[in-house]
Amino acid sequence: MNDTIYVIGHKNPDTDSVVSAAAYAHLKRELGAGSCVAARAGKMSPQAEYVFERFGVPFPVFIPDLVPKVEYYMGGDAIVVDRGTPLWDALSTMNESGQKALPIVDEAGKYRAMLHYSSFAKNILKKINPHKKAVIPTSVSRLQATIKAQPVCVFRADEQFKARMLVAALETESFKRHLDAESTDTVIVIVGDRVDVQRYAIESRVRAMIVTNGALLDRDLKELAEANGVSVLMSPYDTSSTSLLVIYSTPVETMGDESIRPVRRHETLRRAREAIADSPSRSVPVLDDEGRVVGLFDEGDLIREPNVSLILVDHNELGQAVEGAEHYRILEVIDHHRLGAFSTRYPITFINRVVGSTSTIIASMYRDAKVPMPKPVASLLLAGILSDTLILKSATVTDVDREAAEYLSNIADLDIEAFGRDIMSSASLVGKKPVEEIVRLDMKEYSAADRTFTVSQVEVHSPDEILERSNDVSAELEAIRENGGHYFSALMVTDITELSSVLFVEGDKDFVSMLRFPRLDERTFELKDVLSRKKQLVPLLIELTEKALGS
Repeated sequence: MNDTIYVIGHKNPDTDSVVSAAAYAHLKRELGAGSCVAARAGKMSPQAEYVFERFGVPFPVFIPDLVPKVEYYMGGDAIVVDRGTPLWDALSTMNESGQKALPIVDEAGKYRAMLHYSSFAKNILKKINPHKKAVIPTSVSRLQATIKAQPVCVFRADEQFKARMLVAALETESFKRHLDAESTDTVIVIVGDRVDVQRYAIESRVRAMIVTNGALLDRDLKELAEANGVSVLMSPYDTSSTSLLVIYSTPVETMGDESIRPVRRHETLRRAREAIADSPSRSVPVLDDEGRVVGLFDEGDLIREPNVSLILVDHNELGQAVEGAEHYRILEVIDHHRLGAFSTRYPITFINRVVGSTSTIIASMYRDAKVPMPKPVASLLLAGILSDTLILKSATVTDVDREAAEYLSNIADLDIEAFGRDIMSSASLVGKKPVEEIVRLDMKEYSAADRTFTVSQVEVHSPDEILERSNDVSAELEAIRENGGHYFSALMVTDITELSSVLFVEGDKDFVSMLRFPRLDERTFELKDVLSRKKQLVPLLIELTEKALGS
């Protein structure tokens, strides 16, 4: 199984985050990383949805979390066996493959049972118990396949029946008495070159007769067998070997262990560990949502390296990364924000530039690598720059951003101002969303003085719709603060028409009292000329938090 590299932005992704992931995943594939996949850790914003749909680009794959799951640690595909396969063939497959166990599936590929050596040993004893006659579910076609027999004449080849095996080892009259006592339609007679026994078995209309040691059948007996509907097979083995192989012609399903609990590919490692502990073979089948076997999971998989690795874009703090990211190898970080507490076990590529958008960095990487940029990719990256810099008007914008925007607009054949207005007009949809969704759009978590706080940001044409629901906004922010144990939680509503913002804050009273912005009410503030959360607001909030907590 090829390892997958997810290029993924932060939780509650904004437009810059998701377009950067999509564009960089495309670049990596062009450079040879075929398993590179664009991903997102949260719901797309209306603005991002508009951009992707306008240019016909598929949304990045949604990954709600990366809590260790079976599919991220599973090895290659498992060898499976159809439930009707002769036991001998199934055991040979298991031995040759080196698998500890063999999942048994039905005609649709859905899991039925597991063949492992413990279940085989337990069930085979029922077939070779010397104290009672063995009854072996089989068919003529399985007998032929298992013994590698030459068919002389075959009837009802695939019809399964409960066979009784009778070896012609007795004197002829004694053998006849034993055969007469059986229901001949279920009897398999195993005989050498004894013509008298062969004839009596055929005249008795046994279900099948196996002639051992490759002995030939007389022509008149073949004609009699065809007339009586008796299947005749020529075994290349001696009588004892042939008798043993007949037992192994039973379908593998009869030897399977149905008690082993399979796991789904999306189940956690904890659940898989419990299932493995309960399995006699210390392995369990892995199923997809339709119940088909997609792998085999054993004790070794619990300690192997995961088959997933990450490239983080538009963030460099694990607190902002998709949940569970710390369990996987991070190959690269591409970002334009402040550095947070971040460490890795291995050397990585870390690119952090003082620009207004991660999309600016990705665009330069295409140029550095001399990889042609498709028009839709250029359009996405231009949208990322214009969105993150408020059409190049934010305090974070640099000359590098302006030059990148001009370069991308030429490739995409888009007017910067007109396209920027189109992107920002999609922000008008934000104010109509439920409050619980608004306060979680583009929400980021920060830390200062050993405490955490969250700041969400949305862009609107007018903050009035959100201000009218200020009580609901305050209630949601308080819920976020309490549930996350944060020092405070805030929502920054940026008016892209007036180029100013409104700040809602719920948190520690001493901290809120330190905010010196003009108040609209007790916990709502007017931020004139403040557009950038990263450059204008968050540094101040960090400074005030450290001051309030005495750091």
